[in-house]
Amino acid sequence: MSGTRRVARVITRLNIGGPSIQAIDLSRELVPRGFDTCLIHGRLAEGEGDMTALLPLAETETVYVEQLGRPISPYEDLQAFWRIYKILRRWRPDIVHTHMAKAGSLGRLAALAYNWRRGRQRRAHLVHTYHGHVFEGYFAAPSTKIFLAIERWLAKRTDALVAISAQVKTDLIQTYRVAREDQVRLIPLGFNLDRLLAIGPDDRRRARASLDIPDHVVVVATVGRLTAIKQHTLFLEAAAGLAAGTGDRFLFLIVGDGELRRSLAAHAEALGVGAHTRFLGWRGDLETIYGATDVFVLTSRNEGTPVALIEAMASGVASVSTDVGGVRDVITGPEVGALAPFGDVKMLVDAVRRFAETPALRKSVGAAARNAVRSRFAVTRLVSDITALYRELLGDRV
Repeated sequence: MSGTRRVARVITRLNIGGPSIQAIDLSRELVPRGFDTCLIHGRLAEGEGDMTALLPLAETETVYVEQLGRPISPYEDLQAFWRIYKILRRWRPDIVHTHMAKAGSLGRLAALAYNWRRGRQRRAHLVHTYHGHVFEGYFAAPSTKIFLAIERWLAKRTDALVAISAQVKTDLIQTYRVAREDQVRLIPLGFNLDRLLAIGPDDRRRARASLDIPDHVVVVATVGRLTAIKQHTLFLEAAAGLAAGTGDRFLFLIVGDGELRRSLAAHAEALGVGAHTRFLGWRGDLETIYGATDVFVLTSRNEGTPVALIEAMASGVASVSTDVGGVRDVITGPEVGALAPFGDVKMLVDAVRRFAETPALRKSVGAAARNAVRSRFAVTRLVSDITALYRELLGDRV
């Protein structure tokens, strides 16, 4: 392939999480590979962590579309569609790559209109990444059926669909019949994990001291948006089971923010673990959080590829998760972490307690987890995979 190609990357919003990290990293790292990017993003929801501080990216154009947001709003959605369409006409991309559900719908519709408008001229190839999906655990059944119908219609008109885990790929092809097998590419997420991989014993001591955590306390932490899909109530119920009769042995850290913060704080008090739980909000020093953590717990109802779980494992932290979505692609066996069926508080408590009571097991599982994610989820591997996909799509223009 010769010459520089243009990519319009559309993402609903740049909140803290895997999709935003991927969109930002790809926009920056693909420049040396011959792809210039226009990164189009919308507005954050209340209480969401903000990653726009990483903008602007050198050599990458970024465009903020205020009307592009997560909630369904026909008037604003139409405005967002029109803005994206006009940006595409100006940018004249070779590839339009969308991320997240709302941007995936509006961005691809705008790209289809753009291609129709260009007629016989060079069309843009369409790519959409499923960072999980909204077909389970997000909406009531009637709404889910509508979203499925829309996704199936769009998928037929999309050149490549990227699934970030084997489970997401299976869901798209078999469970929900959204796409054909030849359309779907399995490309796991990738991150710059260097700071977390470098955490050592001295860093852990400093992290606990900075958070004023005594040496004898077992720290159980979770990181993520305080929203229904993350099921922090389950985390708190497990915390109550662990804290019963143990005095001040456990400390529970909840990192993140969102619309459920007040109700979760009230729930912690009602369960009797309010005094042992800290709500820390969004933190920019996650190496401190993971460094101070003995056991990481994820209690989500659904996940694509859980970024916080990968971060905890890269930090050498023994982890426990509900067995949902793409979690098994990260915790691939008991040697690197523990799984519990969604909703099974007892199994969560038993798994955490086993790690809490056996420091040697905690250490060995943490070390194995770190090695397991080191290369599988590296940003260099992600960039290579996406570059290969783009070049394949553009092969007819070489």
